[in-house]
Amino acid sequence: MLETAVTVLQSYLPALIVLLFGILIGVVFAVANRYLGPKRIRRRATREAYECGLPSEVQKNFRFGISFYLIAMLFILFDIEVILVFPVALGLAEAGVDALIKIIIFVALLAVAFIHQWRRGALEWR
Repeated sequence: MLETAVTVLQSYLPALIVLLFGILIGVVFAVANRYLGPKRIRRRATREAYECGLPSEVQKNFRFGISFYLIAMLFILFDIEVILVFPVALGLAEAGVDALIKIIIFVALLAVAFIHQWRRGALEWR
């Protein structure tokens, strides 16, 4: 029983060493940043929103409409679908007709979902 526990610990020893080394490096960097890093100076200019080199004129209590988030989620969804189709398109010659038929069905279902969202007005900016 003891030999088994020692064998298991020996097999996990490299992983434990890497874990401890990673924790040690993280702690060292955090402490070095705390004492050697730049000190924060609270100025009004540093608290203002700043984007693309120009001060932002958007108020802090500005809220985006739900259509913004819906369009963003649909973009991510359809973008991921394209990423899934791309490797199949690259290897379509090796995959054969079966893969081509499945991709055509997949793209058709994707088009149906896109048309459904379009008709519901999900892509209209309000």
